Amino acid sequence: MKIIQIKEIKKILEKKQQNDQICLNCWVRTNRDSGKIGFIEGYDGSTLANIQIVYKKETTKNFESAKAARIASAIQVIGKISKNERVSLGYEIVADEFVLLKQADEDYPLQKKQHTMEFLRENAHLRSKTRTIQAIAKLRSKLAYAIHRFFQENGFYWVSSPILTSNDCEGAGESFYIQEDKEKPFFAPQAKLTVSGQLNAESYAQGLGRVYTFGPTFRADRSHTNRHLAEFWMVEPEIAFIDLEQLMSIIEAFIKTVVQDMLNECRDAIELFAANNSQILERLKNLVEKKFIRISYSEGIDILKKAVADGYNFEDKNIYFGKDLASEHERYICEKIYNAPVFLYNYPKDIKAFYMKINDDNKTVAATDLLVPGVGEIVGGSQREDNIEKLYQQIKDKKIETESIQWYLDLRKYGYNSSAGFGLGFERLIMYILGLDNIRDAIPFPRYEGKLKF
Repeated sequence: MKIIQIKEIKKILEKKQQNDQICLNCWVRTNRDSGKIGFIEGYDGSTLANIQIVYKKETTKNFESAKAARIASAIQVIGKISKNERVSLGYEIVADEFVLLKQADEDYPLQKKQHTMEFLRENAHLRSKTRTIQAIAKLRSKLAYAIHRFFQENGFYWVSSPILTSNDCEGAGESFYIQEDKEKPFFAPQAKLTVSGQLNAESYAQGLGRVYTFGPTFRADRSHTNRHLAEFWMVEPEIAFIDLEQLMSIIEAFIKTVVQDMLNECRDAIELFAANNSQILERLKNLVEKKFIRISYSEGIDILKKAVADGYNFEDKNIYFGKDLASEHERYICEKIYNAPVFLYNYPKDIKAFYMKINDDNKTVAATDLLVPGVGEIVGGSQREDNIEKLYQQIKDKKIETESIQWYLDLRKYGYNSSAGFGLGFERLIMYILGLDNIRDAIPFPRYEGKLKF
């Protein structure tokens, strides 16, 4: 019988033709035997599903090698696809021949038992062998593609913003400085790792109209919360000739589209996490189906003041206009009041960055945060200030050094009309979709204070 060289479990499951003879390369998830017959759960990364491989003493060549194969060992199996309604997939492989390609050492740390996410982080070089991390990695890859697809299909151009920079995009966070030879410096002024690609995106939006950056950014904040990393990825589109209202419509379309794409393309990954968190699928369905609410920051403050007056138990009950809201306040608005995503807009200028457009009231700026149930703020954006005199005044008021961003200010002198954009933390969106508790699990090799392993 002809051997069909199929190397992926995914293709085997798609074909599902009983008695077809196949060749499969994979790794061992589990292995158990009862003397004359054994069962291996195999995986190869093409799907989250494991396939059962049956080996028998009487009919499988190299039966003893199959029996000896440890967890994580690389194997090759030649055999037939057989229907078996007692296994989860409904099909299994009955091995005619078994080859132990590479035996795993006995001290392999990820044995068949429950491991904490913290333990997996300590073994980040091996954790891709677990179904949990495979699911996250699969969705991360598909989500990145969906983000590029959304922008490319809507007339945006991708711009590769620099990783080395001399500015800190004021308000974005502490910068990492590049150590140089003080006697013979390579850059002047001293180089930093970028905290944001926004300013560079604004520059190219003035020539291309619609652009976006999507790449690594770095923050030297000494924060150990479950939502902070020192190295992470940011999505930052910038669009010329639009205002804040139009920006909110673009954000809504973007978020709904990429989340729906993940429901369509990564259902298996989402359902793996939803098995332990029944709210995940309902929350995502709610996001893609409901119209996003739009209320002003001032209205949000009034809602929170009323909640405090009614006895709601916030940790921070000191609510006033000008307050930088905490996650508990944001979640109260979108979860308890509206049970839907909420745009909060027109923030006090004193708590926002210098480049945001000052409104006519001279107290607020045309800025918005998107608040989503279960997380709070997930997107931040604004219309940019186009008046160079107002920009200079904001810089003076906020005591910002101007030399490194003079080029950015100069943009306003050469046809800079209305422009707006937003920033989305890529890993935070992954956290939201899968209901992850810690952002360190949303990136392959997390970097945070004290951790630079792997």
